[in-house]
Amino acid sequence: MSSKPKAQIAPLPRAEVFAYWVLSFGSHLFSFYQLYRFSKEHEIHLQKEFQLEQGFISYLRDPNDFEWTFWTNWAKKSLLYSFFGHGIITILTSIFLPKLKVPASTVYGFIVANSVVGLKGVSLLLIHLFIIFLVTQFRRPSLCWASSLLLLLSLHFQPLQDIQRGWYETEEEYYVLLFSVAMCGLRFISYSLEHCWCLNRTGRIVQLCWLFSYTFYHPFFYNGPIITYKDYIQHIKRPAEELGRVRAACKFLILRTLRIALWWGIAEYMIHAMFMHSIQSNETYLEILPPWALGGLALALVQFFYVKYLVLFGLPSMLATMDGLIPPKLPRCVSIMHTFTGMWRHFDEGLYRWLIRYIYVPLGGSHCGPLYKVMSSGLAFGFVCLWHGGHDYLQCWALMNWAGVLVESGLKMLLSSSVIHSFIEQHFSAAMKRRCVALLCAFSTAMLILSNLVFLGGIHVGRIFWKRVFIQGAGSQDDLEASHLRWRSRQLSLPAS
Repeated sequence: MSSKPKAQIAPLPRAEVFAYWVLSFGSHLFSFYQLYRFSKEHEIHLQKEFQLEQGFISYLRDPNDFEWTFWTNWAKKSLLYSFFGHGIITILTSIFLPKLKVPASTVYGFIVANSVVGLKGVSLLLIHLFIIFLVTQFRRPSLCWASSLLLLLSLHFQPLQDIQRGWYETEEEYYVLLFSVAMCGLRFISYSLEHCWCLNRTGRIVQLCWLFSYTFYHPFFYNGPIITYKDYIQHIKRPAEELGRVRAACKFLILRTLRIALWWGIAEYMIHAMFMHSIQSNETYLEILPPWALGGLALALVQFFYVKYLVLFGLPSMLATMDGLIPPKLPRCVSIMHTFTGMWRHFDEGLYRWLIRYIYVPLGGSHCGPLYKVMSSGLAFGFVCLWHGGHDYLQCWALMNWAGVLVESGLKMLLSSSVIHSFIEQHFSAAMKRRCVALLCAFSTAMLILSNLVFLGGIHVGRIFWKRVFIQGAGSQDDLEASHLRWRSRQLSLPAS
């Protein structure tokens, strides 16, 4: 896609910007403090109901974010050690046997996958791999999509789930297989479509070897981030860099490790200080939360989600960079997200690029008119919903995001029309235009936070927030103050010229 120049937005007076910073940080800290107080006041009841764990020193820890608890436990069990082994292999082969770096990392990834998901789990992945490889030989995208979707749907077929659960002693081991097959499903679609579009044909054995390497690349195998097959092949084939840059690589490794450790510490501090995941699981607590604590809960949930993925994506991306790959950028802070479009572009950049390349653009996108844009974006969100499991709260979340993106796009087209654009240019100063944009973004931000709460907590969490903030709180002093603070924070997230 061609890059468009960023709109120039006039800077505001320094005193005004300073006031926005103070009010934005102050509102964040105060709402977090109110949530912290509520958590400590109800600590005994939360511990009995949700089985809070003994955390650092004598503090309790909220273990009820499934994803964080699952991956941190798995990291302590084996994942950190296998990542360390991958890094050692990368360093040694880069120095002594550069030509064997890719084969060595592929064999290592396959061995580790076999030890983690077991022989039956790897056999399932190999069956999927060979089905996709054979179907791809027909070079028909529709056939590739059909077979890939059927394989993804098989993950949610109850009889097959029961069989696969029987392969393992614990539910956690089954979930590792489930996550791995889901991630491999994205890679299989990427491989098959790139092969259909590629004009330069290579031998089938070579294709199979590269598909094997792409599938079992260890840093991205379990949880991503996703990188397209085209990018993987282009970057991994690049010649090894000179040994004189080993010192720079070591410096990068140390600094990035420290950053990941810091993010990990922040995430752990949040679930020690604020029991937001336990609170959101009980509708009674959501109903009795004070207004500022309710806002703090919403902020804490989305901020924790952001910090969590800095860790979950940060470590694999660090190893991928050592291998010469260019991984997607790490998520951007959700507090500076003010549009649905920006959230999708900058939170999971790898998934965004994947959706644009394989769904949005092939179906027409914005280049074939509004109708194609609506259809292609809707199918992209539909696929994301299906890939995540297709549950009712995911359907609601996908519809909210689809509607948000379409409304933002429509409003942008309306404001850029000649009549309205000339009116704005004649009657509004540059600074006032920025304030008006921030006001519009405040409404978008409110809906964006609501959709994220549906994704993170379910429909019941979104329903209670909608009732308390937008219905019961409409016109109240707390609601007005929250609206002002949303507007002020959007002022800070808008770029200055």
